[in-house]
Amino acid sequence: MPAVSSTLPLIPFAPPSDGVVRSLEASVEKHASGRLLIRFTLEADMSRLRVPQRRPSHQTNELWKHTCFEAFIAPVGSGYCELNFAPSTEWAAYGFDDYRKGITPLGVVAPDLRVEMTPTRLQLDVRVDGAAVLAAAKLDASPGKWRVALTAVLEDEHGTLSYWALKHAQAKPDFHHPAGFILEV
Repeated sequence: MPAVSSTLPLIPFAPPSDGVVRSLEASVEKHASGRLLIRFTLEADMSRLRVPQRRPSHQTNELWKHTCFEAFIAPVGSGYCELNFAPSTEWAAYGFDDYRKGITPLGVVAPDLRVEMTPTRLQLDVRVDGAAVLAAAKLDASPGKWRVALTAVLEDEHGTLSYWALKHAQAKPDFHHPAGFILEV
């Protein structure tokens, strides 16, 4: 697994033919305290994407049905957490015992979400206590290495979803698949 030392491109599951998205990159930085800084940078014709309007930040479900960005965190051993972040500043956190099994919504402190958008760019910065998220899921939150997957769902002007990840695992988009957890932090 590559070390996280720079910003990495997210690739679409199916190459888009419409030219709306020029690039989508992501990075993650882990501090000794377990806090994570995650950044998503989307270069695109933003007028041709559906981006949720800014709302008061709160925890909600089904953000993946529209434009949102995601991080999956897995400590050593079994289980992992899924974090969803919408440009609206809404968010969600879930724990899983194993691959797509034992889902539990997590009651955690809200991440700090900062969104900047221009006609050609959207940047989402997330500060979240990764150790607290893992602990809420009853997973090993020790300071060892964590495996991370960074992903995104983009909704175009027609309501069509595209799926982006550092690595796609199978014949269909599946952000939960362990093969996508390619970063170590």
